Amino acid sequence: MSFSTILSAAIDGLKVESIHVEADVSNGLPVFHMVGYLASEVKEAGERVRTAIRNSGFEYPAKRTVINLSPATIRKKGASFDLPIAAAILTSLGQIPSESIKDCLIIGELSLNGQVRKVPGILPIVMEASQSGITRCIVPKDNEAEGRLVSGMRVAGVRSLHEAVTLLQRGQIPEERRRTDEETERGHRETDAADEERLPDFSDLQGQKNVRRAAEIAVAGRHNLLMIGPPGSGKSMTAKCIAGILPPLELKESMEITKIYSVLGLVDERSPLIQRRPFREVHHTVTRAALIGGGVAPRPGEISLAHGGVLFLDELPEFKKSVLEVLRQPLEEREVQISRTYGNYRFPSDFMLVAAMNPCPCGCYPDMAKCSCTPAQIKAYLDRISRPFLDRIDLCTEAARVEYKDLSDPHGQESSEQIRKRICAVREIQTERYRGTTIVSNASLKSSDLKRYCPLGKSENRLMERAFDVMDLTARACHRVIRTARTIADLDGEEQIREKHLKEALGYRMADGKYWRR
Repeated sequence: MSFSTILSAAIDGLKVESIHVEADVSNGLPVFHMVGYLASEVKEAGERVRTAIRNSGFEYPAKRTVINLSPATIRKKGASFDLPIAAAILTSLGQIPSESIKDCLIIGELSLNGQVRKVPGILPIVMEASQSGITRCIVPKDNEAEGRLVSGMRVAGVRSLHEAVTLLQRGQIPEERRRTDEETERGHRETDAADEERLPDFSDLQGQKNVRRAAEIAVAGRHNLLMIGPPGSGKSMTAKCIAGILPPLELKESMEITKIYSVLGLVDERSPLIQRRPFREVHHTVTRAALIGGGVAPRPGEISLAHGGVLFLDELPEFKKSVLEVLRQPLEEREVQISRTYGNYRFPSDFMLVAAMNPCPCGCYPDMAKCSCTPAQIKAYLDRISRPFLDRIDLCTEAARVEYKDLSDPHGQESSEQIRKRICAVREIQTERYRGTTIVSNASLKSSDLKRYCPLGKSENRLMERAFDVMDLTARACHRVIRTARTIADLDGEEQIREKHLKEALGYRMADGKYWRR
């Protein structure tokens, strides 16, 4: 047999494309030719593959070899096609039975000595293969645990080309060993214990009762939160404590988040499944492409890495205004769209934004006795945050300067575990309320859903009408107040939104008027 075809796959953004690796080995001038719209690193595979085959002890006669990666309309990137190219060549030479490669997906990079190296994106590739009816996959050994996250798929991890060929010659990939319930539970306990050791706890945060309350409301409904206060008031610590009160992930969410990390090659080899919600802290020097994704070959950015979790922006006004403005659409649509001449890409970005900032460059405003900034400096500093961006913030709270009596208070504060229990209870309420819909939390409610899930009585409507005029609210800001009030009512265990809930929600927009509408 001089011709063979092996199934492989390529990642384009977050989308998986099936690739057929075709090899034709025939008599003629001894050349190695590759076609199929290839990037430079794929074209270089010829030298790697030929050397790896020889160094693995297989016969490779001087013949004409043509490799085609189809379809030709998809650009092939990376070194993950090395192993399937080598397998296709050896099948064409008769060293691998043609029956053994049917319905088998192969992927991996080869070193010159025939060792198989790990590649990114194994989880989405194996998931797509499973949905296409493929039941067997051969992947690098370092990616084996990641591939076995997909149930119903036989995944074999190989360390070398020789091991892969031996496996194919036998014609059968062994059944995977399933983890016992005890092993799974032990793995969860070890992960939770390791995370708890390194996460700050709310019991260590002194004072700041209003900030703690705002953080609890924000996490309970997945609302965006902005904290304003002087340096050293606990804003950054509060944000990091939020990581410890996030509710647990469901398996479906874990797999979705792990897929994103897999494409970027960020999963752990031994424990690839991400079991805690992401908490991404971004420095203010971040570029637009690094934040929302992009590049010549578009890849997910920080907002996609924060999908299902928290994106923390410290020193918010220090970010370039153009960088902050690109967050407006993802905050509204819960996904980011990137357009290129050769295609459009959609990356998930359903995250909770937590931001912190000083009220002025020196951090002391509005205490004019201590503030050394001029009115023009304060205005220029605050104007880096636009009103459309502020409209997408649900809660804005002030972090006051910490007094010594707060530091020496003998009465301990509530721990993160206590707060987390209340938040999990509220999330259960929301899950039941929105069962059968695509809504996952109060913050996900669309304006068309508010009348059904957030009905207001006569007195509540009058309150919102007055607030709308007096506080100069936009329609978007008004809807966010109602969503926040829905969460506050859930925390109080009430089905109906009351005036007290709306007043507290409106209170979290007072800082907006205090600092930006002077």
